[in-house]
Amino acid sequence: MFGKQIRMERVIDRNSGRVVVVPLDHGISMGPIPGLVDMRDTINKISLGGATAVLMHKGMVPYGHRTSGKDIGLVVHLSAGTGLGCDPNSRVIVTTVEEALTLGADAVSIHINLGADTEPEMIRCAGEISRKCQQWGMPLLAMVYPRGKNIKDPFDVDALKTCARVAAELGADLVKTSYTGDIDTFREVVTGAQIPVVIAGGPKMSSDLEMLQMVRDSLDAGGRGVSIGRNIFQHKDIVGITSAVSDIVLKDVSVEEAAKHLKK
Repeated sequence: MFGKQIRMERVIDRNSGRVVVVPLDHGISMGPIPGLVDMRDTINKISLGGATAVLMHKGMVPYGHRTSGKDIGLVVHLSAGTGLGCDPNSRVIVTTVEEALTLGADAVSIHINLGADTEPEMIRCAGEISRKCQQWGMPLLAMVYPRGKNIKDPFDVDALKTCARVAAELGADLVKTSYTGDIDTFREVVTGAQIPVVIAGGPKMSSDLEMLQMVRDSLDAGGRGVSIGRNIFQHKDIVGITSAVSDIVLKDVSVEEAAKHLKK
């Protein structure tokens, strides 16, 4: 388990125990959207902003990790599904833990949608991936969301509590899920999870301050960081917004103080 601890410290800030991951895996579901065309440039800006790690699929690693610039942790995503398929909530495993190791990954991630028609298969695969991660000393981030035809409210606190706990029950080291919308209910998610909980950024927001306040509130509820994609990599000032988020998460500053990083 010492190997897992060493790798975890490349993804989680060892001083604060918190994490700022920027997922860049959207290309497989959305295509080459803005921010994901020049991967090296985007990742360079994210690293300059102080994020602890980026997350991407195996095929993008050679186009994203650089031979120069500030170092940053690498999480290789193992699950995939496109927006063109008959079930957008279905995910399959496309990369092994062993492949991620050969790519130099510091951690791996998987995606589970509770409520989807293929939920049982995603859970079965998650259990196998978790076993492999234990075997190889690889940290595992589980992205778990309530999504499916019978899910009426994807931000329901009971549903999100279940998502977070499922990740822990399956042996994940970190869980990423949606923010409930307020501190008190999100505290319930964190308390029941047992493992560190980080929040997703969700669709691109119209206000930087709204996003930064969500980050601040999640930490005040006991969250351990963020895994925010489009609200960072599609921002007009990637370095500035990453710096703002990183300062809130890793330095515990206020939203007002963090917002000073953003250009007027």
